[in-house]
Amino acid sequence: MSLELPSAIAQYFTAGRDSNPRAMADCFSDTATVRDENYVHTGREEIRQWKVDYSKKFTATSTPIAIERERGRIVVTCHVEGNFPGSPIDLRHFFRLEGDKIGELEITL
Repeated sequence: MSLELPSAIAQYFTAGRDSNPRAMADCFSDTATVRDENYVHTGREEIRQWKVDYSKKFTATSTPIAIERERGRIVVTCHVEGNFPGSPIDLRHFFRLEGDKIGELEITL
């Protein structure tokens, strides 16, 4: 089953498979925030570093399996597999878009 994801969100998941952390950071607006594992990363440089740090510790693949809208955000549920504790797991990605970029991302169970 193929999901129709907004362009910025599709680019985010494609960039997640790219070894260049700049590719992921470029999916976000200049002032974007990412909330993941009780940390908040603000701005493209912190988001790029978040990708660098995660990639040093773990490898993972995220496969979007569902999309819905909830309180003004786009929620993408992904099946995530890798060499991290608790793998595999389904995670929810809450996106708020700003034009053609991601302005906010929160990743939860």
